Amino acid sequence: MRKFSILSFLLIVLAVTFIELPYYVTQPGDAQNLTPLVAVEGGHGSEGAFMLTTVLVGKANVVNYLWAKVSDYRDLYSIEEIRRDDESDEEYHTRQLHYMENSKETAIIVAYTKANKTIEIKDKGLVVLSIIEGMPSEKALQVGDRIVAADKHTIFNHEDLEVAIEGKKKGDIIQFEIIRANESLTVTLPLAPFPKKYQVGTEEKVGIGISHKVERELITDPKIEVDSEDIGGPSAGLMFTLAIYNQLVETDLTHGLKIAGTGTISESGKVGPIGGIKQKVVAADHAGAAIFFAPNEGGDEDSNYKNALKAAEDIGTTMKIVPVDTFEDALNYLMNLK
Repeated sequence: MRKFSILSFLLIVLAVTFIELPYYVTQPGDAQNLTPLVAVEGGHGSEGAFMLTTVLVGKANVVNYLWAKVSDYRDLYSIEEIRRDDESDEEYHTRQLHYMENSKETAIIVAYTKANKTIEIKDKGLVVLSIIEGMPSEKALQVGDRIVAADKHTIFNHEDLEVAIEGKKKGDIIQFEIIRANESLTVTLPLAPFPKKYQVGTEEKVGIGISHKVERELITDPKIEVDSEDIGGPSAGLMFTLAIYNQLVETDLTHGLKIAGTGTISESGKVGPIGGIKQKVVAADHAGAAIFFAPNEGGDEDSNYKNALKAAEDIGTTMKIVPVDTFEDALNYLMNLK
C-alpha cells in the first residue's frame, strides 16, 4: 500500500511538472548590459551601461499556470496568441531571431546616420520568415531560405517580388532561385490564391504563401559587430541604437548610470510599443537600473509608458520611467541629464 502511495505521488509530481498545457507563460527576464555585445572599431567607452530587457516565455505546465493566475507579473497566452497558425516552435524561434537581426540593422542605420558616420546599405534578397499551410511554398521552401531571383530577375527587396508576381494569375509558374545553408537551389512554384483570412478587397490575391524580410548587408566606417546571442524579437531596437551611438560619439551619454529600456526602432527613429512592459520594468529594477525608457505611443492612455509607471509604483522602485516617442527623445533626455 505504501509503495502504491509513493508511486501515485511521483506520478502526480511528474504530471504537474512535465505535462504541457496549451498555453505560454511570460515572466520577468533580465536586464543585459549591451557593452560586451556592441563593438564599434575604435569606439568610445562608457562609465555606465545601456541595457536591454527581456521577458522569459515558456510552455505552461500545471504549476506555472496556477502561479500565473495569482501573479501580477506572470501572464498567460494561448498558443495562437504567440505563434502563427501552423507554425512550429522552431519556426517561431527562427522568426524571432530574424526580427532581432532586422532590429539590429535598423539600430545601426539610425545610430550611424545620427552620428554622421559612413554607412552603405545593400539589399540582398528576401528571407522566408513563415509559410502558410496549403500554399505552394509549403512543400518547396523552408523558413530561413533567401530568395534571390524570380524568373531570372534579381530579387533585392519586397518591391521586386511584387513586380515578379504582378499581372500573373492562379496556376502561373514562377522559377525561384534561393540560397539555403549557403547552397544555391532552384525551385519552381505555381501561384495560388491566399486563404480567405489573408485576402483584402474584392480582387483575389495570389502568391506563393510566405512572409518575409529583406536581407541586408551594411557596410560601415567605422566597422561594427553586434552580437545579440540567442535573444529574439524586435523590442531591443531603441537600446541597441543608444548603445551603438554612444560608442560613435565622444560624449558618454550614460553619465555613469545603468540605463535600461525597451521599444522597437524604425529607420526614421520612431520608437514603437512592445509586449511584456510590466515584466521588463521588474527586470530592470532587479538589475539596479536608474533610468528606464518606455514607448510613449503618442501619449495614449494605455501606452507602454503608462503601464510602466503603474508597474514601477506597484513594486516601489526609485527607477525613473521616461516616455519616448523617438530616438531623439531619448538622446535629448540624456544630453540634458544633470
